[in-house]
Amino acid sequence: MPGAPDRRERNRRRLAAGRGVMTTAASAVVALGAVAGLISAAGHGGEDDTAGPEVRSSPVTVPLPARPSHPPPSASASAHPPGPPEPSGQPPSPERSAAPVAASPAGRPAPGAGPPAAAGRLHRHPRSQVLDWIRAHRDDPRRPLIESRIAAHPAAVWFPEHETGRIAGEVRAVTAGAAAAGRVPVLVPYAIPDRDCGGASQGGAPDLAAYDAWTREFAAGLGDQPVIVILEPDSIALSGCLSDGLRAARYASLARAARAMKAANPRARVYFDAGHSGWHPAARQAAELRAAGAATSGDGIFTNVSNFHRTGDEVRYARRVLEALGGPPGQGAVIDTSRNGNGAPEQGAWCDPPGRALGRTPTTETGEARIDAYLWVKLPGESDGCRGAAGTFTPDYAFELATG
Repeated sequence: MPGAPDRRERNRRRLAAGRGVMTTAASAVVALGAVAGLISAAGHGGEDDTAGPEVRSSPVTVPLPARPSHPPPSASASAHPPGPPEPSGQPPSPERSAAPVAASPAGRPAPGAGPPAAAGRLHRHPRSQVLDWIRAHRDDPRRPLIESRIAAHPAAVWFPEHETGRIAGEVRAVTAGAAAAGRVPVLVPYAIPDRDCGGASQGGAPDLAAYDAWTREFAAGLGDQPVIVILEPDSIALSGCLSDGLRAARYASLARAARAMKAANPRARVYFDAGHSGWHPAARQAAELRAAGAATSGDGIFTNVSNFHRTGDEVRYARRVLEALGGPPGQGAVIDTSRNGNGAPEQGAWCDPPGRALGRTPTTETGEARIDAYLWVKLPGESDGCRGAAGTFTPDYAFELATG
């Protein structure tokens, strides 16, 4: 149809600009398949909390983290050669010129509310690309630093494939392993129809009925121990390509997914997509979240997935969104700090930008009111597509992040 390619290209550029730093990574997620990820941010993952430029040019699936490249094993992971031991309660990494974000007493969560585990109890899945690289490169001079600062820490496990009949077992393999270790896994279901608005990480279930069935199966694998669910990155912040009717239908499906997961495992904490501080205004994002049932069906919001915005900016933004959302006092936010140690890159840079650094170490003990956890949702060292094939572990890039 004459003119259609130009229209698609204009739409692609507009969406890329809106997502900020989130597209390539997610595309990697889709390109490689669901994989277990481990990530770490140790002492050199500091960050400057002063205001920085807003990144509005593409990355989830631009920025989605390249998803882990090995599907979670259905059998016990003990058959796989062990990696570094699970970290034991490390505090967040120090930050350069860190300025603590003041917490208002009124904003503090109610007693008993908040994340499902104490600091240091997040799960590091025993299989990931970075661990494969470490096992195969014991003599590489970069190996000790990458192992201690990236591979030794917990990271999210992505599930980007719409595979009915298998997803419950794949999820159960991760949650059962985490429960046996006394840890809390972070899971990312990523199969919403029209994912990424047809961009680099396009894909997902064929329709919402299929997606509803998939999320019910996903819920069946959650077990009965604490678990954190990052429900569909970009599904709300990047929904402008949908008509009003399709958006409303998507939001209703997200609410059903969250309710199914909470019903299957009341100890699960399910977080909804709030974009990041350089994208939509907090009031607008809260309105979309409310329409998706986030105030009544989940436990709060997540921000900065696969992006680079400073933790302080994300903390302030998340609190504004939560206040505008108006949910129960126990609702909180989790922030992806995997690559935000040096803040956002220059305007428009999103694909493996130089000069970035690991952010704060994953923990559920943030010391910040209404901030339930700092997580590594994006897998540090897995390329956005410029330093290596999208979603593949790139040791040079990992080393730069670890020393940034």
